[in-house]
Amino acid sequence: MTDKYTQLVSHGLGKDVAKRLGLPQPVALRRYQPGAPLVTGPVLVNGDSAGADDVATALLGWGLDVRRNALPKEKLGAIILVLDAVQHPRDLAKPVLTAGTSLRDLAANARVVTISRTSGSARTPASAAARQGIDGLLRSLAKELRAGATANGILLDDDLATTSPSSLGALRFFLSGRSAYVDGQFLTVRSTSGMVPTDSEKPLAGKVAVVTGAARGIGAAIARTLHRDGATIVAVDIPAAGDHLAAVANEVRGTALQLDISRDDAGHRIIDHAVERHGRLDIVVHNAGITRDRLLANMDEGRWQSVIAVNIAAQLSINEALLASKHFKDAPRIVSVASTSGIAGNRGQTNYGASKGGVIGMVRSTAALMEPFGGTINAVAPGFIETEMTAKMPFAIREAARRLNSLKQGGQPQDVAEAISFLASDAAGGISGEVLRVCGQQLVGA
Repeated sequence: MTDKYTQLVSHGLGKDVAKRLGLPQPVALRRYQPGAPLVTGPVLVNGDSAGADDVATALLGWGLDVRRNALPKEKLGAIILVLDAVQHPRDLAKPVLTAGTSLRDLAANARVVTISRTSGSARTPASAAARQGIDGLLRSLAKELRAGATANGILLDDDLATTSPSSLGALRFFLSGRSAYVDGQFLTVRSTSGMVPTDSEKPLAGKVAVVTGAARGIGAAIARTLHRDGATIVAVDIPAAGDHLAAVANEVRGTALQLDISRDDAGHRIIDHAVERHGRLDIVVHNAGITRDRLLANMDEGRWQSVIAVNIAAQLSINEALLASKHFKDAPRIVSVASTSGIAGNRGQTNYGASKGGVIGMVRSTAALMEPFGGTINAVAPGFIETEMTAKMPFAIREAARRLNSLKQGGQPQDVAEAISFLASDAAGGISGEVLRVCGQQLVGA
C-alpha cells in the first residue's frame, strides 16, 4: 500500500510544512537496485586499531572512496566505527566523539556501522562493560539519525578478525540498500565460515530455494528477490492459493508445490519435489504464517491451535525432515520469518506472539544442529510492513504503526526479502542462531 504521507513530505513544500509543524519527516529510503553503487559517497573508517586498518584496506579493495580522517564539510556516505580493541568504557570516548563530529556531514540515506566484540567473550568486567556499552550507544545513535540514515552493528567473538568472511558480508549488507529498513540492530559473527560471493549481483547463483507461503505478500517478494539473486525457486502454498502460487512460480521461472505445510509429511514432500525437479535443495525459507487474533479472554482452542500448527509446529516438523535428509547436508540455509510481536508482544495476539516467540527459540536451539555440516539457521523479525493485511487496518492505527519507528514509515515486503536473501547467502556462513529485526528500529519493545 502506498504511504501518501511519506510521498508528500519527502520533498518540496510538503517537507517544509512538516518541518515547521514539527510533524514526522520520513524520506524515501535508498533501497537496493542491481548495478547501483554500494554506498553513495566517501566512507569514513574511524578507529586506531589494526582491525580498523584491515577494514579500510578491505573497503579499498571493493573500490570504495575510503577516508581515515574526515575532510571539512564533505558529505559522507557512511561512517564505520571500528571498536574491536576497547578494553574499558573510558576507551569509547575518543573514537565515538570523533565520529560524532562527522555526523552532521552524513548524506541522506547514509550508513553508520560499528564493529566490536561480543560482551560474552570478554575476559574482564571492564571489557564486558565497554562492549555492552556499544550496544546502548549504537541503538541510541540510530534514534538520532535523520534523512533515512541508519546505524547497525557487527559483533565478533574474540578469535575473529574484523575482516573475517561473514564480518565483511554483514558489513556489505549494512552499507547497501538491502538494509534500508534495518536500523539499530546487531548481527553476531561466531565463526570463520562463509565467503564473499564472486558475483555480488547473484550471490545465490546455483542454489535451490524453497519458500513457503509464496503466493502473495512477503512470500512472493521473497521468491522474487531470491530469484533475482540467482536462486532457483520452489514456491509453496496451500491449494486454495493455487492460482496466485502458479503466477509467482511462473514469474520467477521456478516450480509450484501446492501443500498444506501442517501435514505430517510436508517436510518429505518438499525435499522430494526439490530434488526430483531441480536435483538439490540448499535453502528453506519458512515464511508461511496465519493470524487468528482475539483477546485471550475471548480466545478459543481452534484459533489458538491453528496458529501454533502453521506458524511453529509445521516449521519444527519440516526441520526434522531436513536435518535427517542426505539432500540437505551441503552448507544448507534455513531462514524463518518471526515477528516483533514475538519479541515485544501485541495486544490481541497471545497465540501469534507465542508462535513467533517459538520461532525465535527454535532458531537459537537448532543452530547447533546445523553446525556439523556447515549449515546455518536464522530468523528475521519484521515490524510494520506495507501488505494487503496492514492495508485493512483502521486508518489511525495504521498511521501510528507507520510512524512508531526511527525511520517514521512502514517497511516494504522487499525489505524483509533482502534480509532473508543475505542470511541465505554464503557470505552469512559465520552467522547462525540470530534474529534480525526488520522494523526501522521500532520504538516500542524492540
